[in-house]
Parts: sequence; C-alpha cells; structure tokens
Amino acid sequence: MATRPPVSLPKLSRRSRILLIIAAVVILVLLLGARLLDTYVDWLWFGEVGARSVFTTVLWTRVLLFFGVGLLVGGSLALSLTIAYRTRPVFVPISGADDPLARYRSAIVGRIRLFGIGIPLLTGLIAGASAQSDWQVVQLFFNGTDFGEKDAQFGKDIGFYAFGLPFFNWLLGWLFLSVVISFIGALIAHYIFGGIRLAGKGGQLAGPTRVQLAVTVGIFVLLKAVEYFFDRYNLLLSDRNPLFNGATYTDLNAVLPAKLILLCISVICAIAFFVGAFLRNIQLPAIALVLLILSSVLVGAAWPAVLEQFSVRPNANEKEAASISRNMEATRKAFGLTDVKYTDYKGNSEATPADVQAAAGTVSNIRLLDPNVLSDTFTQRVGRENFYGFPQKLDIDRYTVDGRTQDYIVAAKEIKSDGLTGNQTNWINKHMVYTHGNGFVAAPANTIDRAVVGQNSDGGYPIAGTSDTNDLKGSKIPVKEPRIYYGELANTYAIVGGAKSETQGEYDTATDRSYRYTGTGGVSIDNLFNRLVFAAYNGWGANTNILFSEAIGDESKIMYHRDPRERVSMVAPWLTVDGDPYPAVVDGKIQWIVDGYTTLNNYPYAQQTSLGEATADSLTGGITKQANNQINYIRNSVKATVDAFNGTVTLYSIDDKEPVLNAWKNVFPGLVKPSSDISPELRSHFRYPEDLFKVQRELLAKYHVNDPQEFYAQQAFWSVPQDPTQEGGTNATASGIANQPGYYVLAETPGATSKKSSFQLTSPLTGLQRQYLASWVSVSSDPEDYGKISVLKLPTAAAGATQVDGPVQVQNRFQSDPKFAQERTLFTNQSVSVIFGNLITLPVANGFLYVEPVYIRQRNQNSYPQLARVLVAYGPKIGFASTLKEALVQVFGPGAGDVTTGPVQPSGPTPTPAPPSTPAPPTGNPALDKAATDLSAAFDKYRQAQSSGDFAAQGAALAAVDAAVKAYLTAKNGTPPATGGTSPSPTPTSQPAGG
Repeated sequence: MATRPPVSLPKLSRRSRILLIIAAVVILVLLLGARLLDTYVDWLWFGEVGARSVFTTVLWTRVLLFFGVGLLVGGSLALSLTIAYRTRPVFVPISGADDPLARYRSAIVGRIRLFGIGIPLLTGLIAGASAQSDWQVVQLFFNGTDFGEKDAQFGKDIGFYAFGLPFFNWLLGWLFLSVVISFIGALIAHYIFGGIRLAGKGGQLAGPTRVQLAVTVGIFVLLKAVEYFFDRYNLLLSDRNPLFNGATYTDLNAVLPAKLILLCISVICAIAFFVGAFLRNIQLPAIALVLLILSSVLVGAAWPAVLEQFSVRPNANEKEAASISRNMEATRKAFGLTDVKYTDYKGNSEATPADVQAAAGTVSNIRLLDPNVLSDTFTQRVGRENFYGFPQKLDIDRYTVDGRTQDYIVAAKEIKSDGLTGNQTNWINKHMVYTHGNGFVAAPANTIDRAVVGQNSDGGYPIAGTSDTNDLKGSKIPVKEPRIYYGELANTYAIVGGAKSETQGEYDTATDRSYRYTGTGGVSIDNLFNRLVFAAYNGWGANTNILFSEAIGDESKIMYHRDPRERVSMVAPWLTVDGDPYPAVVDGKIQWIVDGYTTLNNYPYAQQTSLGEATADSLTGGITKQANNQINYIRNSVKATVDAFNGTVTLYSIDDKEPVLNAWKNVFPGLVKPSSDISPELRSHFRYPEDLFKVQRELLAKYHVNDPQEFYAQQAFWSVPQDPTQEGGTNATASGIANQPGYYVLAETPGATSKKSSFQLTSPLTGLQRQYLASWVSVSSDPEDYGKISVLKLPTAAAGATQVDGPVQVQNRFQSDPKFAQERTLFTNQSVSVIFGNLITLPVANGFLYVEPVYIRQRNQNSYPQLARVLVAYGPKIGFASTLKEALVQVFGPGAGDVTTGPVQPSGPTPTPAPPSTPAPPTGNPALDKAATDLSAAFDKYRQAQSSGDFAAQGAALAAVDAAVKAYLTAKNGTPPATGGTSPSPTPTSQPAGG
C-alpha cells in the first residue's frame, strides 16, 4: 500500500482574516450583548433592594460551574483527541485513489490547532452553559446541614439525601458524559488517522488505539460501579408501587442485593479492561463486558420482575406493609402533618336557637362578602379614576377596630397599567404621570350597606372605606403613607422624582398633579449611561424618550420589577413563592406579605406530589399558579414583606431550626432575619398560606390513616370536594368542576376550651369519590397557635351513622329549593345574571352550617355584583332570605338565638323601604299627598336611571330621592328629618347601584 502526503489548505489573506475577526466580534456582541445588558440591569436592581450579595453569590457560582464543567468535559475531550493524534500510525494506508478519509486528514493536519482546540472548546462551552443552571444543587451540597433524623433503611441522616445525594448524582452525570464524549472523540480520531481499519476480516485495531479505548471503557465501568453504590440510596425514592413512594418489598429484597452484586462485578470488569489494555489482550475485556451485561439483565432486571410478579403482587397487602408504614411516617414528617389534632364529631342535623346563641363566636362572624366576586364592585365604588384598580381576587385579613376584632375584605388601590386609555397611554403619562396607586381599602366581611337588599335597591354592597391621601383613616385602619408604587397590577416601569415642573409631576389626587416621589425605591438614571442602558433594555422606539426627556433630572429614578411576588422570587431565588400575596397595614405602612416555601423532591420514603396539581382549584384569576414541579417536602419557612411605597424586601424566618432554610442561610448569610425580629403587629397579620394548605389537605385525605393494611385497601381515604359554585375554568377536572378552595373564616375552634374566635383556613373533605362529608380540616393563623391543624372526623356509614351532605349535595338542594327557584326567576332575566358566592362550611352545635351569598349583576357595561340573598343549610333545613338573620330564623326557628349578623345598616342614615307599586290612597293632607306622589315619581326615575347604567343620571335621581324623602318626612311629622337623609349623595367613592 502507498501513502499519500498531507495536502495543506490554502491560507487566508490578511484582509480575509481581519474580516473574519470582525464578523466573529459582531456575532459575539449580538449573542452576549443582551445577556450583559440584563446582567447589568439586574445588578442595579439588587443594589436597590440591598441584596447585591445574592446577585454576586449566584453569579460567581454560575461562573465557576460554567468553567468547571466546561473544563471537565472539554478538557477530557481535548486530552482524548491529543492522545489519539499523537499515537496515530506513522504510515497511513490508503484504500485507493479516492480515499475519502484523505481529505479529512489533510484538513485536520493543516488546521490542527483549530480542530484540536476549537472542538473541545465548543463542547466545553455547551456543557458549561448547561451546568451553570444547577447552582442550587452545588451550593446546598457545600452548605447543607443535618436534619437530626435518620432514614429507616440505612440509618443515614436525612441531610445526606437532601443535600449530598443530589450532588453526587449530578456529578456522576457529568463524569459519565465526559467519558462518553472522550470515547467518541477518540473513536473518530483513530478512525480518521488509521488506528481503526474496517478493511479485512473483522477489521484491525492499532495497539495504542486498543489501549486508549479499553482504558476509557474501563473508567466508564468503574463510574458505573460508583453509580450502583449510590443507587442503593436512590431506592428510597422509588416509585415502583403506584400507591406509595419509597423502597418496596421488591426493591429491598431483590434490587438492593442486585445493586451490590453489580457493583462488585463492575469493579472486576473495570480491572479486566485495564489489565487487557496493557496486556494487549482484547478477549479479557470482552468477556468482562458480556458478564456485566448478562448480570444487569438477569440480576438487575429479571430477578426483581419475577419476585414482583409471583411473590409480591399476590400478597401485596402483607409484603408491602413495612414499606407503607415507612412511607406514612416519612410523608407526615415531610409535609408537616405529624401534630394534627383529630376530634370525633357527631354531625348533628338538628339544632335550637340556643345552640346558635352558644356558637355566637362563629355565627356573628359569618362572612357574607366573597373576595373572589367583588373586585369589580370595589373598582366601581371606590376605584374612582379609571387608572386605579384591584386584583381579580381580593384578600381577607383581620383587624381590631374600635376594640372589636373581625375579618375584612382588604385590597390596595393600585395603579392599573392596563386600565389606561386614550392619551393616558402616551409615553409621558404611562411612565411618568400615572405612576402609583393611592389607598388601602377595607370592608367588614360580615356586613353590607343595607338591611333590605334586592334587584331594585341600593343595597347589597360592602361598606368599603379607603385610607388614602384624602383621608388617612378612611377605612378606620389608619395609614401613614397610602401611596402604592409596588403592587400586582403595575406591569410597566415608572420614572419618578427629578426636576419636574408642576405641570409634569405625578398624578396624586384630582387637585394635585405635581407630586414628586420622596421614597428610597428605584434605580438612579441621572447619568447618560444608565439612561442609554434602560432605553435599550426596555426596547427602542418610544423608550428612547428616556434619553431625551427633559423631565428626567438629577434625582430621577426608574422603578421596575414592581410585582411583590417577583421581587421576593428574585431576592430569594431558592424559595417557592405562594401564588397570592396580600396587603396589610403594619405600623401605619402598607406592606405586601408574601409566603415563601422551602421544598425538596428527595426526602426518603416521602410521597411525591405535584405542586401545580395539588394547588389547582376553581379560582382561575388573581392568583399565580404554581409550576407543576414534583416535591416530597415543603415548609412555609419564610414570610417576606414588600413595602408598597419603597419596594423594600424583607425576609423573616418562621422556623429558625428548619434545615433547608438553614442551608440557604449559610449560602446567603444575613439575608433572612430571625423570627425574633418579627414585630407583634406584623405577626398578627400572618395568614396560613393557601398553597401549603392545599398540598397538606390533599395528603391528609390519605395520610390520616394509621394502619398499613387499611391504607393499602384505600376504603378510608377522603377526597377534596369539587366546588359546585364554579363550573368549568382552566383548572376543571374531567367532570367540568374543579376543586373547592380553602376559605379563611373567623370562627370558634370546635373542641377548644376557649370560646374565642380565631382566624382559620378551612376546608371540608368528603369520602373517597363520594359527595357525603367525611371530615372538616382547619388550620389556625393566630400567633399563639399558628399552623396548628385540627380535623373533625365524622362517623362512617359503616358505623350506622347518618351521613352528612357535602358541598355538592348542599348546592343541589339550594337550587332545587322551592323558595329559591321562585325568586331566582326574579333575578335571572335578560338584564340580570346570578353569581353564587363561596359556599362556606362551619361547624356549629355538633353539626355543619352551610352559608352561601348570592349576588346579582346587571348585564351592561361597567356593572358590578351586589349581594341579593343569603342561602343557609343545616341538616335537612334550608333558609333563603335577604339577610342572614332571616335565613337563620327559617332554619333554626324563632330568633335563631337573636344573633344579628350580615346585612346591617351603618350608623347614620335610616333605610327607606321601597315605595308601593301603586300610588298610596289620598290621606286628606294635600302636602303629604303631594310629597308621597313626588317620592314615588323620584323612585321611578331612579329605577329608570339605574337600569340604563348611566351613573350621572343615577346620581341626579338619587339626589332627587333624598330630597323627596326629606319632604315626605317633614309633611308627615311636621318636623324636618335628621341630618343624613335616606340615600348617600353620589360621590366618587359611593356609586349608586350598578348591579
């Protein structure tokens, strides 16, 4: 055979090289420019919130991982290619005149540095870019702590599984990848340079080629032995059995021994490969490889399958009992269900007015206002200007006002970027004028503004007060700074402060448009470089105004990332953030309270749960849905606050001993403040978070069972009930109805020695795939017993007990009730639609009281819901009336314990009954007859204006009604009425009925 000398490639001219360099620089700028811009903007933002240490720690960790893994993978490939090139045959035989490999050899030899360095460098860059996103795994490994608990199989601390095992699995993955890429690189290089020849019978391998490939495979097999070692611990996260997670009987008695056997065989095989490489004997490694493959099939797969099929499945309830017991114990620990208090509850169907009176702490606080319905009502009645708004889901909190603690529907009146219209959307107005909201709104949750409610009345609305710049005590909850720059509705940046003229200031009130921000929030843009950066960051076009606007002065700042949830997620990227932040007035300041969770997915034996599925319910708006991540450990370890005026983010520890939180404290020292720094007033507004509660109730439906045999049979399992008031939606199940959410209530705790009402998050649970009530779960939000879970267990049907209707059954009874069906025809017509509010379940007198508000809404522009009726059920009885008290009387009898709740008249005006549909007969008093006629005419005009949806006409008509009422009372009594009148004057904060 003849050899062909290498043919060199033509060299590039100097001009061509310069052009190529320029092109490479342009491509690099295009690829990295946006990333560098984002990095600089984030660096400025983290400086604003005082968390630049978080930014630098994450950045340097990512950089080190990028170069570390890149060097591992790229360096391994470079070493492999170098060895292959230097050990290539001196004389390369060619197969003919048109040998296709000759051109590749020539190209590589002519550009040996380009191929020898460029290919490994590109491979390393790709690997590094992929690995840098796993910075949390690495940081937890180096900063992890002990849990102080050991697993049931190996006796190792849970911290090993939480922090150590994920890192070892991650590292092994990259080591495997580097070895595989090195092997492939060596294989291709040896083939091109003649170390591997396919010609002839069976082909040929050069000696150096055989050594390199055998050693590389030996390293791979040795890593496989290490993987078998760690796979033993991974068995405790097994999902072999669909009923529970953790090592099953088959895992412990077949797979675990198989892992040890395969570990030993892998070590032997690796030694065989190393020995075979230096003895230049390929038969020994080949035999070892066949042995490893056969062992993997027979010992690692076939034997466990046989044991599972013929021994475990026929006797699964007994074989899996020990594993189920471990799973139950671990799941309760991992999800905070170890201290649940279970109480047997009768589920009575009869109660007396005296029983209702005894439950005054619950009944007097029954919530009539549904925060999921009233957003439009708040917007129309207290929103004032069109650019103010409220989230689709309002919030519930409790406050002590005038010495009485009760729950309130609360909301921050925010700037609503999407609400701007017309000229309000130009760049100046959008980013420099309409910059902030104004006010904290609160309405007593058990109170509405009229004793008489209905389609044609002015009643059925929350008594919502607003503490804003006009009145710092407007809601009886005083605030010191009502301006809201950071909230859920501001989805664009704002430029504040600076040397603005009076005509170019921020909109603050209808009479003040020259306000200048005086807080500490925002990033300075008082220099040309930062203005250029933010113009580019927000996209050119209209945003170039940032560069040229004269209204931006030396003290101007730009606010971005204004959503409270987003700010907390950025400051603490290791937290899973609850989907529903809520505003609270703490020490006179409006603070957003955001719950943060520490989670794991590798707690041994604990049940894997889909966070997204477990937290999905019928609420489809106003809440950020959780990603569908798998977790098997969760703690509400952090409470975060975001100042609505300054944007300051503060993290507080709830459990200073929580091991995952302590690991992150080691990573970011000083970031999370200890629980001792939480002020009593802030703690009094902590709510048990909804997402955590949903996860816990999902698991509690199964893990209230104590006996493994009973758990395996599943007959004692419960189900989360469907929400019968909300059909369809993005979270709907196959049946078209999604899960019922948990409800915050202020009520007595059944079984407690104190009759004091506590703020609780509650939910009923039904029998497995049944509609009858099985239990009722509640968790306290009060500081003295925060997080304490209580479960009321009803007797089972098997015990001969009478079954209690669940939410779906009660809703069906509501809609089939004759009184409701009769009156619903009055509500449901072409101009009005009916909205069912939340169906709340409350334990009262050893039974369950169901309460549901019914709202109506006119089908015209800018209409909004008003409370029309209240539905009540207890046992077989149903109440349906305009007020809660009337409905209770219908169910429980005379007076219903004289508990007055629900629709009450606020102090001041006296309600005026609706006039008769026909004129009153003459009284002989001309003045009184004229006043009665005028009153009837005024009401008719008001009703016409109300049905038209014209708020201006409604206001004028309502004023006429007020004057007519005064005239009528004067004519009847001979004296003028007390100051106040019947109907409130139409003002921006109290619109006439629109629903």
